[in-house]
Amino acid sequence: MPVNISAGGGGDNVSRSEYKDKDKPTQIRYSNITAAKAVADAIRTALGPRGMDKMIQAENGDVTITNDGATILKQMQVLHPAAKMLVELSKAQDIEAGDGTTSVVVLAGSLLDASANLLARGIHPTAISEAFQRAAQKSTEILESLVTPLDLADRESLLKSASTSLNSKVVSQYSSILSPIAVDAVMKVINPATATNVDLKDIKIVKKIGGTVEDTELIDGLVFTSKTSGAGGPNKVEKAKVGLIQFCISPPKTDMDNQVIVSDYTQMDRVLREERAYILDIVKKIKKSGCNVLLIQKSILRDAVSDLALHFLAKMKILVVKEVEREDVEFVCKTLGCKPIASVDHFVPENLGSAELVEEVQTGSSKIVKVTGIACPGQTVTVLIRGSNKLVIEEADRSLHDALCVIRCLVKKRALIAGGGAPEIELSQRLAEYANSLTGMEQYCFRSFAEALEVIPFTLAENAGLNPISTVTELRARHAQGEKNAGINVRKGAITNILEESVVQPILVSLSAITLASETVRSILKIDDIVNCVH
Repeated sequence: MPVNISAGGGGDNVSRSEYKDKDKPTQIRYSNITAAKAVADAIRTALGPRGMDKMIQAENGDVTITNDGATILKQMQVLHPAAKMLVELSKAQDIEAGDGTTSVVVLAGSLLDASANLLARGIHPTAISEAFQRAAQKSTEILESLVTPLDLADRESLLKSASTSLNSKVVSQYSSILSPIAVDAVMKVINPATATNVDLKDIKIVKKIGGTVEDTELIDGLVFTSKTSGAGGPNKVEKAKVGLIQFCISPPKTDMDNQVIVSDYTQMDRVLREERAYILDIVKKIKKSGCNVLLIQKSILRDAVSDLALHFLAKMKILVVKEVEREDVEFVCKTLGCKPIASVDHFVPENLGSAELVEEVQTGSSKIVKVTGIACPGQTVTVLIRGSNKLVIEEADRSLHDALCVIRCLVKKRALIAGGGAPEIELSQRLAEYANSLTGMEQYCFRSFAEALEVIPFTLAENAGLNPISTVTELRARHAQGEKNAGINVRKGAITNILEESVVQPILVSLSAITLASETVRSILKIDDIVNCVH
């Protein structure tokens, strides 16, 4: 007896083979993807040398102008939890590589777009997530094969990398000034032969309004932004012996609020005499140790140094810089080789640092104190950034920090790759070739991953005002003919060999961008519900 199979029964079997989730997880997933993509789209226009800048206004009315991805996202008020993951992603890239913070978010947005299409085809999120992980691993292998090894003695290549990083910033016209500063600063605080990392805390960036960015300089030593204090004291000391004190040279006060009642003027005189004697005693001990430059740490409880003390110090020909910030103490000690002195009894010659010259210099409308000729250089350096207004200085600071991070990446992993979208297109093509050797769902996911990588050259072309589709197709064709280093030359608006144009970047930037972006996308894909907790 023939069994009558209804259309519903057969249809049921078909739909079971495809993966169809319950309704809610699908909606959550799409809401997460949409939110994260919105963040990526907001920042997309800031990518590359022709990227636009964003103006960010804080609640208190402060304005920031920047196109550094990490800065924009840090200041944005993002409410959606999935979008917050992209903010964290750019922070992670900032810590790991220091540059490429915009690219990493744009890349993540593109990968999310690809995964949304795959989900719509009915592929299980876990399958997509695992395929993306394998694709990211494969990408790292391919990238490793594209590198040009680098020797740290090759100053030219280091300068190229630093200026490539600076070219996409607001202060790009000063890249010829800032990139040598970044390279020299890093080279001075490490031993190129043995170093595997750079502690950027050893490079102190001091900002001073006035002049232009061109007046920015690298100083082997220290800079204090405050002027010397002390009426009639010296403002230039050669062969300086520098003491850094953490105690106060002012009359002692009681810990609690209490009053001293003075009944007649003789007692008053005695109080004043005691104060003078107390302060003079401290100042004499300081002079006895041979100290002629005194740095005084900021004090909260009482005046770090009273006017009377300044008068005595000036008479003893001791140069005084007060209000040294607490967080600068470690840097000052490392630079000068002195020890912070917490009480007068410890004020002995062995705790002092030495310098050839300490002088007060006029800069613009204000003065700064420079300390140069350190006894044992090579520990730390200071960069003094100048600029006409606060916005320019802040942006120059961020740009210089990115350039320093690029040099740090090259110290960590001494290899360069081309910039200008070249590695992404090459990766995209190699992954697509590799995908043909795979079977099933994985091949599909690999191909989507490969296509998603094209977002970087696409956006570069778009921001440079070229036709993105024709540019990217031409780029693909050039890479298919074996021109590994063909990239988008934004200045000429054409496709050229990007290494000859000296657009290079450290491999660490691209490696960490791809790894971190795919990790974030995987974790967003695996979320299928958002639970709000009640406090």
